[in-house]
Amino acid sequence: MTTRLTSELASRFATIALGHVTREYPNHILHGLEGPEDAKTPSELHPVFYGSYDWHSCVHGYWMLARLLRLYPEMPEAPAIRDLFATMLVPEKVAGECAYFDRPMARGYERPYGWGWLLKLAAELHGHEDPAWAEALSPLTERIVQRFRDFLPLATYPVRVGTHYNTAFALRLAADYAETIGDDSLFDLLRATAQRWYGSDTACPAWGEPSGDDFLSPALIEAECMRRLLPAGEFAHWFDGFLPDIAAKQPRTLFAPASVSDRSDGKIAHLDGLSLSRAWCWASLAGTLPDTDPRRPVMIEAAHGHLEAGIAHVAGDYMGEHWLASFAVLALTETE
Repeated sequence: MTTRLTSELASRFATIALGHVTREYPNHILHGLEGPEDAKTPSELHPVFYGSYDWHSCVHGYWMLARLLRLYPEMPEAPAIRDLFATMLVPEKVAGECAYFDRPMARGYERPYGWGWLLKLAAELHGHEDPAWAEALSPLTERIVQRFRDFLPLATYPVRVGTHYNTAFALRLAADYAETIGDDSLFDLLRATAQRWYGSDTACPAWGEPSGDDFLSPALIEAECMRRLLPAGEFAHWFDGFLPDIAAKQPRTLFAPASVSDRSDGKIAHLDGLSLSRAWCWASLAGTLPDTDPRRPVMIEAAHGHLEAGIAHVAGDYMGEHWLASFAVLALTETE
């Protein structure tokens, strides 16, 4: 991919996120009410992650800011990021987030997408410049880890859609946390679940891609999940069978960026995210192949084309602006 994360681009992304992680409205709340007392504003329900239009987008906005601060600690936006974390990632505010997850009706809240992103944020904060940030988040982190431990043994089947309910994406992000923290039992659970769900998949047709509101490729994120969780030799064998015709650019649907007809429509705008997440997956998967493998240049070309298609639209309309930059940073920094 020719586009690289420069300090200038990092500043642009940071400015975007700083503009929305504490922007309370407009807001899309997926909230179960047990009684009239539960009808509250977003910031009353979620003292930390109330901005960015919805809870999960706010979480990965924080992840992106933490990642950019780690990579560019002298960036012009760094003081504002530090001030934000010092104000928001504090025990009393995180306690409010924990209280929400402790509600009986919140058993499945943000499952699995928000769970994966919360652990991705926790992994990024681990060993960061101020240990107080990760420490403050840790009670919520522990709750989400337990959510995974409780849920995965009960989940007989994976969810293979291209939106928030996709289970491969959540496993992929949670794996980063498990490895970073050194939680071998969680990593083993994630691996065993991936093998149970996806281990026998072969000759993926990808005929249903893209759907009209996808921001993930069900085929490619499954492959990226397996790449992350399987030992290299096992993954190579599995990948050969899962997408056997990559060198011939098949399945064709995986190689063409999606057309986005209306970026003011939040669902249709998801398709810009599809381009960015496909770029991430293609580049990451290509990195597992030797330079002489005929699939490698095809995959790198696909990654480049999707990145260029998506990165031009990370800002503009709020329906994309509140989340797309995070996926651009995934594509630009998570492919090795």
